[in-house]
Amino acid sequence: MFSNYLIGLREGLEASLVVCILIAYLVKTGRRDALKPIWAGIAVAIALAFGFGCALEFGSQELTFQAQEALGGSLSILAVALVTWMVFWMRRTARHLKSELHGRLDAALAMGTGALVATAFLAVGREGLETALFVWASVHAASDGTPRPLLGVALGLLTAVLLGWLFYRGALRINLAKFFTWTGGMLVVVAAGVLAYGFHDLQEADFLPGLTDKAFDISGTIPPDSWYGTLLKGVFNFQPDPTTLQVAVWLLYLIPTLALFLAPARITTPTPVRDKA
Repeated sequence: MFSNYLIGLREGLEASLVVCILIAYLVKTGRRDALKPIWAGIAVAIALAFGFGCALEFGSQELTFQAQEALGGSLSILAVALVTWMVFWMRRTARHLKSELHGRLDAALAMGTGALVATAFLAVGREGLETALFVWASVHAASDGTPRPLLGVALGLLTAVLLGWLFYRGALRINLAKFFTWTGGMLVVVAAGVLAYGFHDLQEADFLPGLTDKAFDISGTIPPDSWYGTLLKGVFNFQPDPTTLQVAVWLLYLIPTLALFLAPARITTPTPVRDKA
């Protein structure tokens, strides 16, 4: 449940901050007339993300078991790739997010209503589609037959909306660079579990070999149905009897990705130009 709460919080807050920055800029510049197109674009983006999530959930139920596992594994890998790109992109641009959005909004204001709708739709829609895909993959991986994964996502999104509103009202100041660094690092850990589970799905679909080749089996020590087994699965997508491929994929993704993500950003200094005279 915690991992899904983190996904809802991290992704939801990113979208909430985008919305707050757009609206605050229009209000401060006296362009309240442009708020309706912005809200229209946001509403379309939310509807698209919700519809995409529903299509993934209900569409997959009509497939055979092997097709479901193949689809789940493929989408899990795609979701991890998108989220990995997103956390690195946000780590690099968090400090300049406001100025970047202001620049886009100024250009849209000059072009008219349609451009405003498109700007809001693209700014929020990308986050919404990424969130829907990663939430579906994470819930699919951590599903334990209870609504707790979805409840965790919902609570995370509600928390993100509240924090975004407080940010807009000036009651909360957030160091975006630090926030997205810490939550991004935790999200990389969650993504490693989703990726490993995705490869396990492909093994169950007979797309990859090694389903019976277990790296270890500690089900007797950590029963999957125990409270601590459920906790580990909910937070880290932990499995007490993973295949060798799952463990290899988990390690090969987590160690280099986390190391690169947490490495201090390089500061490039301009090369001095020598005077030829």
